[in-house]
Amino acid sequence: MTDALYALAQPRHLDLGCGATPRNPYGKAELYGIDIRAFAAEPAFVFRAANLALEPIPFPDNHFASVSAFDFLEHVPRALPSADGTAMRFPFLDLMSEVWRVLAPAGRFYALTPAYPHREAFQDPTHVNTITLRTHEYFCGERPYGVNYGFVGRFEARRAEWVVSRDAEVAGDFTWQQRLRRLRRRL
Repeated sequence: MTDALYALAQPRHLDLGCGATPRNPYGKAELYGIDIRAFAAEPAFVFRAANLALEPIPFPDNHFASVSAFDFLEHVPRALPSADGTAMRFPFLDLMSEVWRVLAPAGRFYALTPAYPHREAFQDPTHVNTITLRTHEYFCGERPYGVNYGFVGRFEARRAEWVVSRDAEVAGDFTWQQRLRRLRRRL
């Protein structure tokens, strides 16, 4: 079975920083979520509480056909001192390595985040990681630059662009209305 067919056959999707309402942009049958806080009541999806700036994703290798991060990556610090203060850790790079680890071969990672220079990237005081239109390049290609700092993986960018929130609900093909809005913005 090819990698792409293997990924398509996987029924599981993981949403990072899911809160009480995880998203499932690829419409997978089994929905999983991770958030920093546990819920008082049992959610209607498979849930794990974890601080992903400090902990690995608590699922096995190659477990998910897709992973999403809606308004989450900007909350993961780029650098933190080690516990003894003698070295630096790179939680954002570690998290991207973890996403690569839990994705099935040819799996998809969908991220939507406020990006520089838009004010939404800066107005929330919990945004500690400024993302740009080109941040993904550190994690993509034959030898991504992020490997110099400990990243393990090799994503392929399918699409990287500015979007407005009403265009960001589904990661599949755009509707004709979304395509029309995009065309109007370009004119």
